[in-house]
Amino acid sequence: MSVFLKLTLTELKITFREPVYIFFTLLFPVLLIAILGNVPTMQETPPELGGLRLIDVYAGLALGLAIGIIGLQGLPSVLATYRERGILRRLATTPVRPGLLLGAQLAMNLLTVLVSAVLVYTVANLAFDVPIPESPLLLLVAILLNCSGAFAVGLLLAAVAPSGKTANAIGTFLFFPLMFLAGLWVPRELMPELLRRLGDFTPFAAGQDLMTDALAGQSPAFLSITVLIGYLVICGAAAVKFFRWE
Repeated sequence: MSVFLKLTLTELKITFREPVYIFFTLLFPVLLIAILGNVPTMQETPPELGGLRLIDVYAGLALGLAIGIIGLQGLPSVLATYRERGILRRLATTPVRPGLLLGAQLAMNLLTVLVSAVLVYTVANLAFDVPIPESPLLLLVAILLNCSGAFAVGLLLAAVAPSGKTANAIGTFLFFPLMFLAGLWVPRELMPELLRRLGDFTPFAAGQDLMTDALAGQSPAFLSITVLIGYLVICGAAAVKFFRWE
């Protein structure tokens, strides 16, 4: 077994000992769908949604919620705490370089998102007839791009935050307005024009648009792809520049 795989499995074991993490990344999105699916208005089909019901759109939003929690709160908090406690510094003196731990964290969080996606869409389909995307490949690409933008922002937070608590506080501060613009409270298609245009340039709104396109079987929007790649390149480069191992 490779060192990277061992690290990834170790990070999985450590993370899944945290019941709060399991609840908010795996169970809460499913619970959200279960609750919203029983609200009569969620079965409505507003003309702005192009034939989709509100509950169909909220399946992607529930998954986006898990991605947001991991990207803005889980990932930066863990890495900043590792640095604060000297774990990264000690790893630098061993054959296991800190970069491997960083890669293991990213792999573990991506795996968590994929499991969450399976749970969300399985429950949504079986309980509320939410359609499975016509092209699972398009959905997978949308999820990967969504994660790339969110995780890049999280890495930047981990790079500049002096402690795990600070990283979590900053991530929480950013989480609510970004999820609002992504449509968690009001679907983006029903928002005023100004808010929709503002949301177009935020990572979670762009990711949500991609997942909605995948659900509807449409080609992914060029603007959404550009925005997410932009966050990956800019925030990723800044994270590399400012990240400190100790």
